[in-house]
Amino acid sequence: MRAEPPGPQHEWLDGDAGPVVRPYTLTGGRVRSAVDGFDLVAFVLAGSDLDPAADPRLLPEHRRLVALAHRPVSVAELAAELDLAVGVVRVLLGDLLAQGLVAVHEPPAAGHLPDNDILKAAVSGLRAL
Repeated sequence: MRAEPPGPQHEWLDGDAGPVVRPYTLTGGRVRSAVDGFDLVAFVLAGSDLDPAADPRLLPEHRRLVALAHRPVSVAELAAELDLAVGVVRVLLGDLLAQGLVAVHEPPAAGHLPDNDILKAAVSGLRAL
């Protein structure tokens, strides 16, 4: 007999057998999101007036994602909270984004980050202190 894992329990987990639903089943066999891939640190935020339980089209995993995204939360945190693979969460988020139920805020592109020379000068200045 296995010890109960920490964290939320899922209706598709069996204490003796483990997962009884494969991750690709949750996505309908899809491995790519309908929308371009999400960065792991992208923040997801659900609409403030949205009630996920009121929409019969949503799977339980979609509802849980919407419920968790009522505050800004990263894609990686959502995957950890739901105990699902990041790829599965990205596909499910793509569904929600396509329906307009969540907004995804990507981090700034690498082109907007400071130049390496500036960072090296800052490090040198800090070491001199």
